[in-house]
Amino acid sequence: TVVAIANSVNIADGIDGLAVVPVAFVIAVFGVFAYVASHAEISDFLIFPFMPGVGEVAIICSVVFGACLGFLWFNSYPANVIMGDTGSMALGGLLGTAAVLVKQEFLFLIAGDIFVGEAFSVLVQEKIGIKWLGRRFFYSAPVHHHFQMRGLADTKIVIRFWIVAGILALC
Repeated sequence: TVVAIANSVNIADGIDGLAVVPVAFVIAVFGVFAYVASHAEISDFLIFPFMPGVGEVAIICSVVFGACLGFLWFNSYPANVIMGDTGSMALGGLLGTAAVLVKQEFLFLIAGDIFVGEAFSVLVQEKIGIKWLGRRFFYSAPVHHHFQMRGLADTKIVIRFWIVAGILALC
């Protein structure tokens, strides 16, 4: 789980500011789940399993959320500072670890569907399209590069991905 999530976040980090806001949304979702699971009364009221000690995960999630927003100040288009593989793998690994600690691994499929979709587009392009069928489904994979090659501006792609990530986090 941790390796898959880390790699999917790394795949999504390809345009200035694209990965950091969805990471912030997903880490906020896991932080809320960790907070609810760490309180006996709240978790009982919401029919959620009580997990003592998982409240520290909520604190880490809130710190990472704030760090993502602070990083966005310098990573928005045009980026002064880039995340790179080291940052995206670290954030993805932290997302995966939070998912495992809160015992909500399948929640990532909903809240982190931006990352799942990006990784799935690479899988479809490389394994099914090129190797099995001998043709491409997208101009380029991952899918955000496909949109770039179709002529959409980088900022338009990024903002639309943020909107979808926000909607998925609310779901």
